[in-house]
Amino acid sequence: MQKIQADVAVIGAGSAGLAAYRAARVHQERVVLIEGGPYGTTCARVGCMPSKLLIAAAEAAHHAREVDRFGVHAGQVRVDGRAVMDRVRRERDRFVGFVVKSTEAIPEQDRIRGYARFLDDHTLQVDDDIQVQADRIVIATGSRPNVLPMFNGLGDRLIVNDDIFNWDDLPESVAVFGPGVIGLELGQALHRLGARVRIFGVGGLVGPLTDPAVREYADRSFQQEFPLDSDARVDSLERDGNAVRIRFRDGDGRGMEEQFQFVLAATGRRPNVDNLGLENTSLSLDQRGVPVFDNGTMQCGDSHIFIAGDADNQLPLLHEASDEGRIAGDNAGRLPFIRAGARRSPLSVVFSDPQIAMIGESHAQVTDRPHVVGEVSFENQGRSRVMGQNRGLLRVYADGTNCRLLGAEMIGPRAEHMAHLLAWAHQQQLTISQLLEMPFYHPVVEEGLRTALRDAQAKLEALEYSDCGHRAAAGEN
Repeated sequence: MQKIQADVAVIGAGSAGLAAYRAARVHQERVVLIEGGPYGTTCARVGCMPSKLLIAAAEAAHHAREVDRFGVHAGQVRVDGRAVMDRVRRERDRFVGFVVKSTEAIPEQDRIRGYARFLDDHTLQVDDDIQVQADRIVIATGSRPNVLPMFNGLGDRLIVNDDIFNWDDLPESVAVFGPGVIGLELGQALHRLGARVRIFGVGGLVGPLTDPAVREYADRSFQQEFPLDSDARVDSLERDGNAVRIRFRDGDGRGMEEQFQFVLAATGRRPNVDNLGLENTSLSLDQRGVPVFDNGTMQCGDSHIFIAGDADNQLPLLHEASDEGRIAGDNAGRLPFIRAGARRSPLSVVFSDPQIAMIGESHAQVTDRPHVVGEVSFENQGRSRVMGQNRGLLRVYADGTNCRLLGAEMIGPRAEHMAHLLAWAHQQQLTISQLLEMPFYHPVVEEGLRTALRDAQAKLEALEYSDCGHRAAAGEN
């Protein structure tokens, strides 16, 4: 049995783990990075990058079919599934290669291959032949697709997003369960590439949206393109040869039956903490089995153990994972002199069409606070109509007591770019009047944002119960 003594041990070499390792190395000499799976991060291998490659192909096919509206006639569009997937895999492998090269640049003595499990608070067993004794430990083990019991028995007809990017060709049909980020992005992309797609949801949820008005708009918008039931009533799923037969009820309660080549389970992700032997530690666990931790320091209780990235089941986004890894690694390295790390304004984007974006505080988070809502529809917004992309709704939330931007939810054209502008403004704690002082070019989609901000400003000026309305009316910040 090989025994290794470390100042800091980081479990997991994904986005959070790599950031934790680098941050801890600033403070400690002996930092080890433990990884049992392939190098390359979830984002590069099966997440952000390959999904955007598939979406890019789908957008090209969709735009080619839509050019008639501009008086341009491109002829019949033919999608070569094998060529599409070949490019997805080649470019995916290129992105992964960059990450692998970066990881392998870490000194070999700092990299341990194998799956780690706690034997006690300070001891990790890595596979059968290595034990690591560490003064501090960072858990950065990521997450995996959550497969519900309802899918038992479907065998190889059941897929998760990881499987799609290893396909040699596109499928004939796919039933998608879960209209969240993964389900919407992949379901719409497969539809636009020629697959017959139906998306099933629960509780009326669409993407990460919490604003009822924006969610309802999104629901209607996607239903115009492909079958989406955000509150589906599924009676049964059963394997039928090389297909899956699904019996369900439509919106009018009528019994329906369809057969699909594959079922895509996009029903969320679960943190990879269940096989870590956490029961052998003194850590307190929540109902999901995740260690209880401080969001500012990433410290688990008052222990020497920290957690970061998808493993904490909080915000499964690459930039959040990197930030959390940096904070966790920094604090592990400087223990006992820990400090809360700087956190960025929340920002998330769904690369559907129209795109969905969430910035700052959500509608659900501001509902019980004094606030106003500024709104704009993109259906008649100038630049959006010029581009033929005039679908969308933006709602911005402003604090009724200090006039600051609280957050926004939207579906609309080029939401990824508008979301960044709003996130930057939110992080700078700008007021609505300060935002309106910024330049807006003409004609651009961002003029729609200005309309929503003006709507919020007018509502702030109408407030009589707080100083905010008086300051806004006087042009004060």
